[in-house]
Amino acid sequence: MTVWDELVGQDQVIEHLAAAARDADALVTAEAARSEAAASAPHGEPPRPRSAATSMTHAWLFTGPPGSGRATAARAFAAALQCVSPDRALGSAPGCGFCDGCHTALIGSHADVEVVRSELLSIGVKDTRDLVRRAQLAPAGGRWQVIVFEDADRLTEGAGNVLLKAVEEPAPRTVWLLCAPSIEDVLPTIRSRCRLLTLRTPPVAAVADMLARRDGIAPELAAAMAQATQGHIGRARRLATDERARARRAAVLRMPLRIDEVGGCLRSAQELVDAAAEDAKQLAEEVDTKETEELRAALGAASGSGGRLPRGTAGAVKDLQDRQKKRATRTQRDTLDLALTDLVSFYRDVLAVQLGSTVPLANADVRDAVERVARETSAERTLRRIEAVLACRTALDRNVAPLLAVEAMAMALRAG
Repeated sequence: MTVWDELVGQDQVIEHLAAAARDADALVTAEAARSEAAASAPHGEPPRPRSAATSMTHAWLFTGPPGSGRATAARAFAAALQCVSPDRALGSAPGCGFCDGCHTALIGSHADVEVVRSELLSIGVKDTRDLVRRAQLAPAGGRWQVIVFEDADRLTEGAGNVLLKAVEEPAPRTVWLLCAPSIEDVLPTIRSRCRLLTLRTPPVAAVADMLARRDGIAPELAAAMAQATQGHIGRARRLATDERARARRAAVLRMPLRIDEVGGCLRSAQELVDAAAEDAKQLAEEVDTKETEELRAALGAASGSGGRLPRGTAGAVKDLQDRQKKRATRTQRDTLDLALTDLVSFYRDVLAVQLGSTVPLANADVRDAVERVARETSAERTLRRIEAVLACRTALDRNVAPLLAVEAMAMALRAG
């Protein structure tokens, strides 16, 4: 097992990153040797300037569609940069997956690897400045200080300008790994200073094989969920392992059959928004209670939810609650966006049937519904319905109230 095993269908990206990690390792080894030679010289010979590595650079931008694994690729590269395996074959790429450097980087406990995941709808100037200050520190382990920025597309314009200076003038051993859906989601001044790596959507068969082999999911279910999500790794895993997530998807795919009259449109819209809120609540419950208890314990409160906090610490708890509320808002928006993606997928299947395409249906489990809608409408109406769903996604990005945006979409689907 190596650090690259989590990357599915990205052979070219792995080859590029492995070469960069090999050059980075050679650079660190050469500098350490020169330092030792200088220390043992009679009069302290000054170290020679370091040579440029052909494949290594200080800033990278990972782009790719949702589910392609861009954040996974960045974390794997961060682990490879910290690899300290003494058993690696001469000239082979770092990233063994089992040494202390690889292991701690992958599980998130390495002192020199900072992984930034935004829990908010945007990332502001203050948080970015704190991160830039962290990036100026020398690596504690003597290799690389690595900052993995999973949501670089959520930077505000001001935060992007703060980050720009750090990317322009990086510390000697700092590496920035930025992730975004596309290059257009990152400021031109930042992306021009990064090496671009573009990931593709993994093949459906490769995702199904990974779910069956690594997660122990029944091959039939793994294949069905990989096909339903068209190779979106995270979404396929969630659907394959969470029966409630599958039930919510099934409810979303029933919506096209319930828009014949106004009442059905409005009920479907309400149910869609409620399902997203319930999903956000479920995800929040998994982490909020643990976070709150850990903070209360750190502040010196007695064990249990009824323990009193020391004087002057209530503000810290309130700050955590505010962050959790904002995270719940983002989670609800993200869940609603996934539901809309499922709707687009349904109408894409409808259009494929109407045009006589031989492309396999993504939603083969609801083939009867797809064929029924295809018989009752035209390809032109289907295209208008796809446009209505995409317009709803755009409205949500602009912070339109979710129920209002989804109701407008449902009525547009009816008008078709």
